[in-house]
Amino acid sequence: MGRLFGTDGVRGVANAELTPELAMAVAAAAVRVLGSRDAAGSGSGSSSAPTVVVGRDPRASGEMLEAAVVAGLASAGATVVRAGVLPTPGVAFLTADTGADLGVMLSASHNPMEDNGIKLFAAGGHKLPDEVEDQIEAELDRPWPRPVGPRVGRVHDLVDGPERYVTHLVKATPHRLDGLTVVVDCANGAASRVADAYRRAGANAIVINASPDGININHECGSTHLEAVRAAVLAYGADLGLAHDGDADRCLAVDATGEVVDGDQIMAILALAMREAGTLTHDTLVATVMSNLGLRLAMQREGIALLETAVGDRYVLEALREKGLALGGEQSGHVILPAYATTGDGLLTGLNIMARMAATGRPLADLAAVVTKLPQVMINVRVADRHAAVQASTVVEAVAGAEQELAGAGRVLLRPSGTEPLVRVMVEASTVEQARAVAERLAEAVRTA
Repeated sequence: MGRLFGTDGVRGVANAELTPELAMAVAAAAVRVLGSRDAAGSGSGSSSAPTVVVGRDPRASGEMLEAAVVAGLASAGATVVRAGVLPTPGVAFLTADTGADLGVMLSASHNPMEDNGIKLFAAGGHKLPDEVEDQIEAELDRPWPRPVGPRVGRVHDLVDGPERYVTHLVKATPHRLDGLTVVVDCANGAASRVADAYRRAGANAIVINASPDGININHECGSTHLEAVRAAVLAYGADLGLAHDGDADRCLAVDATGEVVDGDQIMAILALAMREAGTLTHDTLVATVMSNLGLRLAMQREGIALLETAVGDRYVLEALREKGLALGGEQSGHVILPAYATTGDGLLTGLNIMARMAATGRPLADLAAVVTKLPQVMINVRVADRHAAVQASTVVEAVAGAEQELAGAGRVLLRPSGTEPLVRVMVEASTVEQARAVAERLAEAVRTA
């Protein structure tokens, strides 16, 4: 069996791979581990049972898994605070804001509704280090003494969670948004509960796909299906559109003409704004190996250093914390502003994009033009064993041949998905035709490995 925790918690098809029994066991094990050491992994934590904030996105299986997680936490003696449906960054914020010892978010982010996941946050709202996740996994099958009587955990509801989070978002917006019209696609997900933050910050917000029914989350909407927000921007004559995913930890944008502004361009916009404000620590941006070569060239031209990490917002977070840096993110739209958030926050990102527009009076297309993107093609190849496929000799040879063909004028990246049985094949080249041809050739090599 592989490692239970992936790059973004425990994830799988709800009630098949991610069962209520597993959710309950993970929750109880987390309490036992965190009761004997602190969440930073130093081993100096108190022995008292923790207080735990629990939130979820609105997918149907979240109701079942929330019940299981709450039961597991209480069975281990934890005090449980249910926050209900909230974005992942909202749960991370409330974990810190309430002084809780642990946060649990039930979400599969941008994945289809049949999937779900468990994300754990340490005290302060930070993701758990690998070694603590490994200790939780090792604890799953060990016998343990169950508390009884008054030592059984109690469960409470946090009724003002959304309001506390929205107030935080508005305070973290560096400039009023008056005069700007934005279309906000909530992906029928958790952003639906807090999209009023845009109006509270001054914008004229047209909110779409904000009627979650448990089934329609991410379905042909949100950051993985930009057609809806693009069409709405054009129909309403809006200044821009913002698209979130199911748990609203990411944000992609479209400009007034419907052109996509991805995470690389968003990071460049915010990096320049923060440098101008004197808040871009060491004039350094953190991005992953998936970021377009165009971002690297733009930052080099602007005199901003680019620190590269492995794929996954947790690795961006680790670099930000280790180096004391102020901005990082991923091409997919996970953008992290550590001064205001401990994880990627889609609404915070959207508000800051608009604040830059309002402060400069420039349209989004003009701001995004700082990055000239190299044509990039990504193909997701479904395989039985994603790690074995990448390491196959035929695939290694195909990659070497592709790199020789591109001869420094592009790049190739193959990586196993951290959350799905996929190999992601990414190719950048001087033309989209060349990038697509190389990517398709490599994808076929992966399929037949």
